[in-house]
Amino acid sequence: MNELLEALTVLEKEKDISKDVLLDAIENSLIQACKSHFGRADNIKVFMNRETCEYSLYAEKEVVETVEDPLMQISLEEAKKLNPQNYIRDMAYVPVKSKDFGRISTQIAKNVILQKIREEERKVLYDQYFAMEKEVVTGIIQRTVGNNISVNIGKCDAILPENEQVRTEHFEPTQRIKVYILEVKATSKGPRIQVSRTHPELVKRLFEMQVAEVKDGTVEIKGIAREAGSRTKMAVWSNDPNVDAVGACVGMNGERVNAVVRELCGEKVDIINWNENPAILIENALNPAQVICVIADEEEKSAQVIVPDNQLSLAIGKVGQNARLAAKLTGYKIDIKSETEARECGLFDEIEGLDSEDEYIGYQEAAESSADYPDDRDSVESADEVPDFEDEESMEAPEFTEE
Repeated sequence: MNELLEALTVLEKEKDISKDVLLDAIENSLIQACKSHFGRADNIKVFMNRETCEYSLYAEKEVVETVEDPLMQISLEEAKKLNPQNYIRDMAYVPVKSKDFGRISTQIAKNVILQKIREEERKVLYDQYFAMEKEVVTGIIQRTVGNNISVNIGKCDAILPENEQVRTEHFEPTQRIKVYILEVKATSKGPRIQVSRTHPELVKRLFEMQVAEVKDGTVEIKGIAREAGSRTKMAVWSNDPNVDAVGACVGMNGERVNAVVRELCGEKVDIINWNENPAILIENALNPAQVICVIADEEEKSAQVIVPDNQLSLAIGKVGQNARLAAKLTGYKIDIKSETEARECGLFDEIEGLDSEDEYIGYQEAAESSADYPDDRDSVESADEVPDFEDEESMEAPEFTEE
């Protein structure tokens, strides 16, 4: 029995399966073996010492004068041999020797134990990875399965489906990547894990890993808008007036943000200051473009933005990306106009007629709030290539809404 105890101890450590569960499996296997050997096991009792793993099998039989069912009954003479105090209608416990079981019964007992161990392994794995859901882990590329990629994340493989892959990323087998665990499902073959490289939370978790202030809650990530593989805009806020939220995320010489960019295979990351004033937030979100003023309507969730003529294409961004991400980040429908267009349509007259100064910010205020990190801007982001327009002033700026 010492060997059995040692084996159970090893299994408990290696597979993280409780010894009590394994002992329950052994008891059940013995009952199943008896059922196979005798044809039934309704009256079989197993007595096991959980400390030493010593066990005994007994068949509970009724003491009768004439035995009609040998499996359920025992004669008074035989019962007296087991215990002199046995009498008619008493229940006698007849020892059963497991060594007498045939090969088939023994195999059945073995299979019951193995099946229970496999079930517990799957359960332990599911519990382990379910607790890691919505977290980032390091995986190793295994192989391509159709359009999906198999990624080993420790004790099991996860699936990186095609719609969660970044089109610009190409991986080789054995390459290490960080993935975001989207979902963990329990199946008969073990946990089915789905991971992502496109989810915005991947960026957030990477910053938590790189920036101590984000991890401890000093700096809070208020929002993320991402176009995977191209650009991400992230709004941050400091709960400590002595801590610069943007500076903490950028790090010395851009070390922290560059570490995240490397993990994202070169994806650009814009970090802006979050503000409760939607107009200031929108102006910050349109960085690196300068803004003359912003008129924000909180009820309609829309905003009019006026930029200098030479900043219009920069504010919109390449194929509209800068304005599109700003709309996603702020949740506002943004209409960007050049200064010339705004004067032609009389927008400046409307601004002068506004009663509340909180609804817009002037050029001087915009200039101050847009210079949050002028020295580190190149390390945080690189501006989109400004498209060439033959007649920029005549170009109509499209509207962008949160997708």
